[in-house]
Amino acid sequence: MPSTLCIVRHGQSSWNEKNLFTGWVDVDLTAQGEAEARNAGALMKKAGLWFDTAHTSVLTRAVRTANLALEVQGQVWLPVARSWRLNERHYGDLQGKDKVEMVQQFGKEQVQLWRRSYDVPPPQVKRDHEFHPANDKRYRVLAPDALPTSECLKDVVGRVLPYWHDVVVPQLRANQTVLIVAHGNSLRALIKHLEGISDADIVELNVPTGMPRVYRFKDDLSFAEPPKYLDEAAAKAGAAAVAKQTG
Repeated sequence: MPSTLCIVRHGQSSWNEKNLFTGWVDVDLTAQGEAEARNAGALMKKAGLWFDTAHTSVLTRAVRTANLALEVQGQVWLPVARSWRLNERHYGDLQGKDKVEMVQQFGKEQVQLWRRSYDVPPPQVKRDHEFHPANDKRYRVLAPDALPTSECLKDVVGRVLPYWHDVVVPQLRANQTVLIVAHGNSLRALIKHLEGISDADIVELNVPTGMPRVYRFKDDLSFAEPPKYLDEAAAKAGAAAVAKQTG
């Protein structure tokens, strides 16, 4: 039997609804986000997925999405590992700011560069800023130089892939079925690696909220079949909505 990976971006958060740059700021799901999480669980259940283990970031919106989906799935007991390496990209000084207002202030080209380019990070957040990760107790055991003050997607790839190779790959090699619930950019980083997307082409990839994407692997972790969303039409519409967030 091939091993299986299912990835899901968290449901709509309160700052997604307000169209704010969120990053590492810990915000909760909206009522729509909760519904999206339950729908993800229903889609996975309908597809016959049964998980051996799961992984989330340490941010509430991903944790609650996994919990709600697994409740529908009938697997609330599932062992779940949580890691900061699966966190959303740290948007630096953009965090908490309105995406359209940033376009008006800095121009669409500059904001698109910060938002979607592979290797250009936004302005850094300073140590005394409320959104500096050193001010969040959940990161107190991490070395100070491990905490980002701003990230581009290249930085996110650099922190996601060690977790992928060290933790998730051994589970897949043991023919387990694995669920990862994370964020738009941590999943873009993973998709880039899995699907061999170039640095240039990754700019165009948008990950919809609450849409399970399934990968089935052979023993050598090559694809046993093409990866797919469990609801392709809804995923396409969701990705288009993400692309329009800066107007």
